[in-house]
Amino acid sequence: MSFESPLKAATLIKRYKRFLADVILEDGTETTIYCANTGAMTGCAEPGNTVWYSQSSNPKRKYSLSWELSQTKDGDTICVNTAKANEWVEQAIQQDIITELSGYAQLRREVKYGSENSRIDFLLEDPKREKCYIEVKSCTLLQNGKGYFPDAVSTRGQKHLRELIEMKLQGHRAILLFAVLHSGINTVQAAAHIDPTYAELLDLAKQQGVEVLAYKAKLSPQQCKLDHAVPVY
Repeated sequence: MSFESPLKAATLIKRYKRFLADVILEDGTETTIYCANTGAMTGCAEPGNTVWYSQSSNPKRKYSLSWELSQTKDGDTICVNTAKANEWVEQAIQQDIITELSGYAQLRREVKYGSENSRIDFLLEDPKREKCYIEVKSCTLLQNGKGYFPDAVSTRGQKHLRELIEMKLQGHRAILLFAVLHSGINTVQAAAHIDPTYAELLDLAKQQGVEVLAYKAKLSPQQCKLDHAVPVY
């Protein structure tokens, strides 16, 4: 199971203050649940969508219910809990699903790196190979049948691209990995219409040798995991 508890369904009333959402539970009760997503969530939080939520066993939490998945009126399933992206990427690396990242002896998380005071999501190391720095980004924005990142101007994302370029210039492998967490997305590209600076930096990163990968998750209330690669344009 990918979540702390079996998921239950509710109907979304609205999302607000970034981290909160009001929903109607299956018994008709209205309640507030926690939303672990700082992004715009464009197309992922429409009133009337089905919300799949988990229940925390931590008695100290103010909101015990957490929004994990959305199901849109078009039938698409989306993971809105961005913390899951790194969890599923780590599983996929360990299970050799991401074939480009196979064969390293050690995986470390949240390692300080770069000249802009960043932490890399994953650092793969092996005595026989160069270090491999991996930055993970969740892709959930679907527009005109295409997947885009970011869904809002992302100065943090821009910084991470500069850091990856720096690592590549130092002789390491540098990977930008899009975790596609939307069942309707089958390709990924930079959202130049939303953040043109990010799109320009991504082009520069690719020119400098930063590898850009995208792996799509198989999503259901029963089980979620990264499943297969999709093209990056």
